[in-house]
Amino acid sequence: MNVQGLLEAVFDEGRNLLKAVPGDPVERFITGLDHADRIFCTAQGRSGYVLRCFCMRLMHLGYQAFFVGEAITPRIGKADVLVVLSGSGQTALTYELIKLGQQQGALTYGVIGVEDSPIGRILDLKVCLPLASRRDHPDDVSSIQPPGSLFEQAAFVMLETIVLALYQRQGSDGRTLLEHHTNLE
Repeated sequence: MNVQGLLEAVFDEGRNLLKAVPGDPVERFITGLDHADRIFCTAQGRSGYVLRCFCMRLMHLGYQAFFVGEAITPRIGKADVLVVLSGSGQTALTYELIKLGQQQGALTYGVIGVEDSPIGRILDLKVCLPLASRRDHPDDVSSIQPPGSLFEQAAFVMLETIVLALYQRQGSDGRTLLEHHTNLE
């Protein structure tokens, strides 16, 4: 397949996956973030890079947002939300951080690939991007892409859509967003 054909296949896979996501949990996710005192984000591997982009955009929108593990991350508490991202729903460190956040009274939200998974079962709110986990189904042929890529791409688009909804709720003022954007570059 040529590059243009591969691009079309990747776009089609993402579009089809995202069409299967029900809107209600996404709306509740958006509302919950908008009402949180602070938002903490955590994920491992490539999912961690995707979630860092989301965390940065939340900061650009004026939310107090932190990526867990960074030196400036404060204590999590009762009016806070912990957001996680996990394709398999089995990532051990992410699972333990969810439990720690819940012990401190925080709500836990996640974008996951496997709803019936250890992480999926303990989250307070989840948005499931329904696809097979690379660990559970390494021979799954639902995607032409390397294992995990479809989940990460779809998660990025879903999280950017959540950012767009929050941005529109704030009036879509690019100047306000740029006031929070770095100028040390």
